[in-house]
Amino acid sequence: MKTVLISGASVAGPALAYWLRRRGFAPTIVERNPAPRPGGQAIDIRGSALDVIDRMGLGDQVRAARTSMRGMTTLDRDGNELDRTTERTFTGGRLDSTDVELMREDLSRFLVEATRDDVEYVYGDSIATLDEDAHGVRATFEQGAPRTFDYVVGADGLHSTVRALAFGPEKPLLHQLGHQIAIFSTENFLGLENWQIRVTDGVLPFALIAYPVPDNSELRVTLGFKGELADYDYRDTEAHKALAAERLAGLRWESRRLLTYLAASTDFYFDTMAQVRMDRWSKGRVTLVGDAGYCPSPITGQGTSLALVGAYVLADSLATSDGDHRAAYARAEDRMRPYIHLNQALAGRSPLEPETEAARDRAKSAITLDG
Repeated sequence: MKTVLISGASVAGPALAYWLRRRGFAPTIVERNPAPRPGGQAIDIRGSALDVIDRMGLGDQVRAARTSMRGMTTLDRDGNELDRTTERTFTGGRLDSTDVELMREDLSRFLVEATRDDVEYVYGDSIATLDEDAHGVRATFEQGAPRTFDYVVGADGLHSTVRALAFGPEKPLLHQLGHQIAIFSTENFLGLENWQIRVTDGVLPFALIAYPVPDNSELRVTLGFKGELADYDYRDTEAHKALAAERLAGLRWESRRLLTYLAASTDFYFDTMAQVRMDRWSKGRVTLVGDAGYCPSPITGQGTSLALVGAYVLADSLATSDGDHRAAYARAEDRMRPYIHLNQALAGRSPLEPETEAARDRAKSAITLDG
């Protein structure tokens, strides 16, 4: 039985492990966080990715957990209402769509639950080095003892450790889109019930978005920032909280209460809006899936869908290539690249000019699972 080391336990990693296990492989997932990561934004599953979820037998569970937004209100930075709609939301699009919006932690939990009985999970550790020979890849870890695997897959996001080890520094591979986002949780101090609030500063399509989780018990708050960051370190949480606090103060609407929640946040997330663009996603026995290899950026709303489809295609290619990992990786890339190209193009000419909804409808189903 071929062994596969997967770095990352959010979406792409568990989805890949699910399909690998069912095709006769023995996957191990290593995750830097000590436990499944809480929090995160609402994410979307669309088109071909919904077919993947249905083939996993998770369709009913995923659809039952979908957000139940009734609409949204747009405010200016002082809280004056500019617009109100019951036809769409900023995060999920049309409310009459068959696409599914749910919370990231809910989808991640479903995927882990579907795999935990027959997939090895190692939390609180990370890959330190990879050394490949003719028979496999010897991995050393920050905490655990070294082990050797037949294949290694980076499913560890925009700042992938596996990508850095196999391909070198990330900076040449990241295409910056000119702004950043911050996300954190608060109590539902606004009393929102399945309703979204967008605050615009007249520069970005949104400066702040606030919406409740499905049971309306708490809010997710997302901030948008325009401009490049010099000497950017995505791990510097305190510096990013200070930047977010400056942003909130400038918006004025509910800034005092939001600043209090921001300071106390334990699930604060901050990152640049960027796409990963690579000539190839594999090197030897190592390959990438999801954001690690082809992040489209949150602007497109398609990162989760690409991760789910990419995991399915990669597992299928490995299972049907008679043990030839080079042929498997090449086949997966050939199948995925047109789909990736269309979905990355959804970021548009700039973050302020995303492509149309019709373009998204074309892109979300631009791959056949049985190809």
